[in-house]
Amino acid sequence: MTSSVDGHTAAGFEDLRHAFAAAFEGKPRMGAALAVRQHGEVVVDLWGGAADHRAGRPWRQDTTSVVFSCTKGLMSILAARLVQDGRLDYDAPVAAYWPEFAQAGKSGVLVRHVLAHRAGLSAPRRAFTRADLTDWATMTTALAEQEPLWEPGTGHAYHALTHGWLVGEIIRRVTGRSPGQFLAETVTAPLCADTWLGLPPQERDRVAHLHVGPSLTRLVAERARDRAPGVPDWPHLGLTLGGAFPPDLADGFNDHRVQAAENPGAGVVATARALATIWSATVTTTDGVRLLDDATVTRAVEVQTDDPPVLDVLPPWPRWGMGFQLDSSARRYLTPAGFGHDGAGGQVSFADPTTGIGFAFLTNQLEAGEDDDRATHIVDTLRRVVSHDHPGSRV
Repeated sequence: MTSSVDGHTAAGFEDLRHAFAAAFEGKPRMGAALAVRQHGEVVVDLWGGAADHRAGRPWRQDTTSVVFSCTKGLMSILAARLVQDGRLDYDAPVAAYWPEFAQAGKSGVLVRHVLAHRAGLSAPRRAFTRADLTDWATMTTALAEQEPLWEPGTGHAYHALTHGWLVGEIIRRVTGRSPGQFLAETVTAPLCADTWLGLPPQERDRVAHLHVGPSLTRLVAERARDRAPGVPDWPHLGLTLGGAFPPDLADGFNDHRVQAAENPGAGVVATARALATIWSATVTTTDGVRLLDDATVTRAVEVQTDDPPVLDVLPPWPRWGMGFQLDSSARRYLTPAGFGHDGAGGQVSFADPTTGIGFAFLTNQLEAGEDDDRATHIVDTLRRVVSHDHPGSRV
C-alpha cells in the first residue's frame, strides 16, 4: 500500500504537505487526512495511506474515521450554542434540566462542572457491557444514580467516556433532540459537513479501519504491569467502562454497533475536512455559517480547570474551558487563544480566532503520548506558516 499524499495546498501552505507526508514515515499501514481552513477558505486538504491495510483500500478524499474525543469538542460547541441562544446556563445546576441527576449528593453539580471534568463521575462504579453502550437510557440512568468519586466542583479528572452521556443528556433535556440529531440540525446540515454521531448503515463502507501502533501497544502493556491488584484503577475504568472496551479502544470502535450508536464522548465519525469546517465556523463565517459569536467564544474558553487532577495521572495536564481543551503544554495550538479537542490515537481538531484557522488531523493508526508527535509537528509547521501574519502571537 502506497503512502503517497493526495490533495492540494494553497499558495504559501506547501510546507504542510511535507509535514503531513513526514507523518507516514515508518508507518506503512497508516492512513490519515489533514484539513485546514483560514478565514473560511480551504487552504489545506490532504489525504494518504491506507484506509484499511487488510483489504488494500486507500484513504480517499471522502474517507471518514472515528474521531474519538474530538467528539467532546463538538458537544462543547453544541452546549455553547445553547448558551448563546439563551437555552442553557453554564452556572445552573444540572438537575435544573435533568432532575434525576440530583441523586446521590449531586444536586449542587453545575453544568460547567460537567463540561470541565469536575463532576466526580470520571469512571463508573459498575461494569458495563458493550451492549449497554448502545442503550441511551441505561447509560444516563446509571450516571444519574451514581455517587461521585470525589466531591464535585472541588477538583477534576478526565471523564474519558462518561463526559459524553453527561453532556449529551443535558443537550437532550434542553432540546428534546438526541445529541446526534441536534448536531445534524445545528451544525452538520447547515455546513454540509460529513460528520455523524450515530453512523447510518449506508455510510459504513467509507469508514477507515482502526489499528493499534507500537507506542500505544507499549503503553497499554506498561499500564497493565503497573496496575495494583485489588485497587480500583479509575482512569482505566473510565476508558474501558469496566470491560466494554479494550484499553487501546480500536476493536471497540471498529464495531459497527458502536459506530451506529450515539456515544457523545468519543463516537463521532467524520472527514478531516468536515471537522476543520466546523471548527472554522466557530470563529469566522464559513460556507455562509457562523456557529458561535465572539462573546460566546470568550465565555466558553474561560479557564475552569488548570490544576493537577484528583487522580494520580502523570503530567502534562490539559487546561479546560467549558468543555473545550485550551492551549497548554499538553496540547499546543497555534496561539494561546486556540481551543478545540484532541482524541485518542493522535486525532487533533481546533479553532484559532487569532489566525482565523480551523484545523483537523485524523489517522487510523493509533499511537500514544510523547511517542506520537505526528500532529504536533504539523501544528508547529502551520504556526510557522501563519506567524508572519501574526508576529508575536505565540507565548
